[in-house]
Amino acid sequence: MTSKIKYQGDLRTECTHVKSGQSFITDAPIDNNGKGEAFSPTDLTVTSLGTCMITVMGISARNHGINIDGAEVEITKHMATDPRRISRIDVKIVMPQLSYSEKDKKILETAGRTCPVAYSLHPDIEQVLDFVWPE
Repeated sequence: MTSKIKYQGDLRTECTHVKSGQSFITDAPIDNNGKGEAFSPTDLTVTSLGTCMITVMGISARNHGINIDGAEVEITKHMATDPRRISRIDVKIVMPQLSYSEKDKKILETAGRTCPVAYSLHPDIEQVLDFVWPE
């Protein structure tokens, strides 16, 4: 088992990672009858894409002796209606002010673009990726 989810009422859940015991809550978003006081399920989906991308980039960076400490990922979720769904995810990865060769950039961008979550999302969800490298 990976996780346990307990419905707490009022459109809120508590999610617990079984192995570590770490937990967090989710709320329905304001535009869908909720309080919007925590991540919504669709927020988690798009956030998972960003964390997966930067984690896989970190693995690749470590394997190639590249430093990406301090890299930041900004995620913007776009929703569609009829049916209500995620239609587009904008991912902006801002790399730290370090020196990267063209080879380093290619290695890291390829790693990010090919993360498991990116491959797991429905192909109708547009993934717009923007890698921001230091000048």
